[in-house]
Amino acid sequence: MSEEDKRLDEETGQYTTGHKYDGIEELNTPLPRWWLWTFYATIVWGVAYTIAYPAWPLVSGATAGVLGYSTRAVVAEDIVEHEAKNAALVEELTGTELASIDPSSDLHRYAVARGGAVFRAQCSQCHGSGAAGAVGYPNLLDNAWLWGGTVDEIAYTVQHGIRNENDPDARWSEMPAFGEILTSEEIAMLVSHVQALPAGAGGDAETLFLDNCASCHGDNGEGMPELGAPNISDAIWLYGGDEAALTETITNARFGVMPAWGQRLSDADVRAVSIYVHALGGGE
Repeated sequence: MSEEDKRLDEETGQYTTGHKYDGIEELNTPLPRWWLWTFYATIVWGVAYTIAYPAWPLVSGATAGVLGYSTRAVVAEDIVEHEAKNAALVEELTGTELASIDPSSDLHRYAVARGGAVFRAQCSQCHGSGAAGAVGYPNLLDNAWLWGGTVDEIAYTVQHGIRNENDPDARWSEMPAFGEILTSEEIAMLVSHVQALPAGAGGDAETLFLDNCASCHGDNGEGMPELGAPNISDAIWLYGGDEAALTETITNARFGVMPAWGQRLSDADVRAVSIYVHALGGGE
């Protein structure tokens, strides 16, 4: 805008900026002094902050700041302080037989609190925040355990995992893909028999089951925890119990994998999360 477009507004005593839109002119009213000084102060404060504290990013880090302050260092100090306060409990936790820990003791309460934090950070992605599981991921709140639900059995499963190739001591079982062994008609008969358990469908379907499935699941489908073979007579299904899901399971088998958490977590964390899971109510 040229100077000719600017004029003195008689009503306010302020000059206009020269901008005009739809007959409306903009006044060139100066900002309040207090606002300007506050603005300048924030600029000075910002520059001082970048000098005093870590601020400017570099190739492999950031400027350290003349005060040498670090939020990571503060967190590290807090962690050290926390660990020092709980050192006696951690030592007791790692040195005590899990089954002998009194549920009413301070040690048990500490283990449940610590284990809950571990569970939410590491286990809830598969088993759910409430441990109720999902399709393909076991519900940890009930009494149906593939490998046993005592606190020691849970701890072993957490420590070594299931069907993973990273730990030679992992729990291991593998169901045959019966689609490569049986006909579709025979698989349909097995599905009908399994859905009718524990009574079963009888006849040829029962014979098929006894010949192909009972060695792991038992004659009545009650399962064998030592083999990781589920109880298929209790209407609790990991992958679904309808006709389509059972047909898929029998035809192609399932092969769920759980990480060996002992390779990622400390012994105290493994023990704590095992106690936490056991305390959820479904432990044996």
